[in-house]
Amino acid sequence: MASKNLLAVNDVNFDAEVLRSELPVLVDFSASWCGPCRMLAPIVDEVADAYAGRVKVAKCDVDESPATASRYGITSVPRLYVFKGGNVVAQQIGLVPRKKVEELIARAL
Repeated sequence: MASKNLLAVNDVNFDAEVLRSELPVLVDFSASWCGPCRMLAPIVDEVADAYAGRVKVAKCDVDESPATASRYGITSVPRLYVFKGGNVVAQQIGLVPRKKVEELIARAL
């Protein structure tokens, strides 16, 4: 994780960091072995820096957090979810450009 504004979430801290967050949260569900996930990572880093203080940006490794992945039906990665007030307000499957990521975030702002 290159950005200091990117938060790592997992089965232990997901509810506290994402569902109970006062800010909207973009969660990048990914896996270390996933090529498209690695290609999306720099975009997620850029967005974390650009939206710091307005949106939390988090990465959740589905292999390390199987309960959370199962809870949200993550069957393919990368998958982006935007949470606001503990609810999913936007989602996207697959590798997308930064503009699309920002469109997802806009739904929560």
